[in-house]
Amino acid sequence: RKLRIVRLAISIDEAKKIIEQGEGISRLTRNVIVNKLWKEVKIKPYNIEALPPIRYSGKKHFFKEFIEMLREVMEDLGFIEIRDDYVIPELWNFDILFQAQDHPSRDIHDILIVEGYADLSMFMDIIKRTKNVHEVGGSSGSTGWGYGWSVEKASKLILRSHTTAVTAKYLMLYKDPPVRLYTIDRVFRRDNPDARHSPEFTNFDGVIMEKDFNFRKLLGLLSQILRHLGIKEFRFKPAYFPFTEPSVEGYGYVAGYGWIEVFGAGMFRPEVLEILGVEHPVGAWGMGVERLAMVVYGIDDIRLLFSRDIEFVRRFPISRIYKSKGV
Repeated sequence: RKLRIVRLAISIDEAKKIIEQGEGISRLTRNVIVNKLWKEVKIKPYNIEALPPIRYSGKKHFFKEFIEMLREVMEDLGFIEIRDDYVIPELWNFDILFQAQDHPSRDIHDILIVEGYADLSMFMDIIKRTKNVHEVGGSSGSTGWGYGWSVEKASKLILRSHTTAVTAKYLMLYKDPPVRLYTIDRVFRRDNPDARHSPEFTNFDGVIMEKDFNFRKLLGLLSQILRHLGIKEFRFKPAYFPFTEPSVEGYGYVAGYGWIEVFGAGMFRPEVLEILGVEHPVGAWGMGVERLAMVVYGIDDIRLLFSRDIEFVRRFPISRIYKSKGV
């Protein structure tokens, strides 16, 4: 069967009669005003209780907004943002941080390996210092790891597993205090997705170098950052990391979920400072941005930050807790 479309044309007088028999007109259009129909026809009463049509205006994704807020916090504290590549040699990810080449974290079960090797010939000074510190401790007062360090192992390509690889590397360029650097970028680890873990996530790393900087000042700085983000309930707990001493873990509280680890921090070890060629104390930290957002927004599942449910994203309230000095 073919669908037949019939068009009916009526005069203005006939339209008036139809309108008069109905409830009246509900909109004052141009034609109603120009033809002065509003003088002759019934106008439907305006219902102030009727809901208007929903119009969703464009806005940034709430997680993107959170990262921008984090950047504003750091810039107002005098930090400079730095960036580097996703694919890097193990030298930057592990070796310059005094992490032994037989450390379990270098195993294929923890990191994602990329085929190929990096050309490290332009970094011979760093390679020499790294080899010396790893094997015998250099002049740092350490005895080192006591093994034969391999430049071939250090040149293997991987997807970076933390952005401390970025901040530590840049310290070799910024050696005169004061230095305040940070980076917010993606990192990759072999992990099973669940409420608190993901094989790809966002790291927020920072380093601060000052002549008289110490662990107490580092805790004060971290507390300041957390409070700027609106995190009022947090705890510090002693911890161990291969490249910092003393070290600390930070936990934030999520209502209905409990305490969740959001960062690790500490003072760079003397071995790391010698490898980097730095002569002044350096405080460093690494935070999981998704976990920070969980604490700030009260989310109990990290996967909600990447939800494909457009209604959830539209309705999610963006709380701009921190007001930048530049706004």
